[in-house]
Amino acid sequence: MQPISRRRLLGSAAVFASSVPAGSARGAGARNHPLDGLKRQDIKITGVKLMPLSCRLGPGEEWPDGDNHIVYWKTEAAIVSVSTNAGITGLGSCNQFKGPLQMKEYTEAVIQPLLKGKNPYDVEALSGGISGPGGRGAWAGVDTALWDIIAKSRGVPLYRLLAIDTDPVTRIPVYASGGEFSWRSDGRFPGPEDLIRQALSHKEKGYKAFKFRPGAGFGALGIRIADFIPYLRRIRQAVGPDLRLIQEANMRWSVAQSLEIAPALEELKFLWFEEPVARRPEDYLAIKKALPTVKIAGGEKRGNRAENAEMVDSGAYDIVQHSCDDAGITEAWHMARMAHARGKLLCTHNWGDGLMAVANAHLMAASPNRFLLEMNMTADPLKEGVLKNGPVAKNGYLDIPNKPGLGVELKEGLEEMYPALPGAASRPDTGVLG
Repeated sequence: MQPISRRRLLGSAAVFASSVPAGSARGAGARNHPLDGLKRQDIKITGVKLMPLSCRLGPGEEWPDGDNHIVYWKTEAAIVSVSTNAGITGLGSCNQFKGPLQMKEYTEAVIQPLLKGKNPYDVEALSGGISGPGGRGAWAGVDTALWDIIAKSRGVPLYRLLAIDTDPVTRIPVYASGGEFSWRSDGRFPGPEDLIRQALSHKEKGYKAFKFRPGAGFGALGIRIADFIPYLRRIRQAVGPDLRLIQEANMRWSVAQSLEIAPALEELKFLWFEEPVARRPEDYLAIKKALPTVKIAGGEKRGNRAENAEMVDSGAYDIVQHSCDDAGITEAWHMARMAHARGKLLCTHNWGDGLMAVANAHLMAASPNRFLLEMNMTADPLKEGVLKNGPVAKNGYLDIPNKPGLGVELKEGLEEMYPALPGAASRPDTGVLG
């Protein structure tokens, strides 16, 4: 397996080029914005609804989260539907970690009164509140729903509107994102050796890349980078040279720790190193010097261009990872274009319900710098439980429906099937904290 240099612009996408082209410019006649040249239709918004959904995880399905020392005991979703006088309903998914019940209250108190009677074609102006205090998550779902309405009113898939200067694709390569484990020895959660089982399982199912984390209790239990590296070697030996491996740190390591693990990531030909440290670009640049072939990825919590600009312009990121459920289609599209203009790849963060995956897939399909779409491997019935005949990842790919808008419908009775459960989705892991 040959290493891939970050300095090869969009040629990096050649890892999967046999099935997904990097995109071709159309030259003359290319649009500057998805709405360029579209005749405005007379459509009025009549209502906005946000459905908070949740599902209690069963025995063996709860999972620990890194050095935050927390355990996730339920999964959640926040689904937006926007109705119109034209009989068209738009759908969108919000970042569930921003509090579905709080977003519902915000939607009813602020967003619905503001949008009733407005035209969805004014999406750029209407979703300007996306960065407002307490409302970013809800606005992101609304923004996606407005784009769903616009594309449905044109009778075309959303990705066709968004692809202004590239030939869109409908078969998106995905990677398996999991690797949650605990360094505890009490047997409550899988230990680091389970990473080998997970990697082999994902490879057998057709995934071509696997991302994993440092494990819960890494800091509290005194685990060192030197304790972790042998497992990286064992994973690579088990899966062979063809499965791409990705290390995520969730910004929980220091620069020194990141530099300590860097030689192993290079030696074992990892695809990228994700959010190794906190957000200072100079720290990322220092780590990049130790990683001539391994890419640096980040930005899943940066929801607009202003937040992302410093990291992209400085060269700290090789891959940007924002997502539609946090940024909305409008801002996510602009951020993808900004990254493309600077030679950065797009691998959208995607950790939630099936509607969220579809929206992110449409963005990927329309972006010339598309690379890989994340697929959450932790237990979550909402991944496949909210959509009627929604697309399911198979053999390492997600196929987008060739239907107007997002091309999917919600199942009926979701609020009865997945009633909102009070409380945060995570709770302290007392086994770690004592």
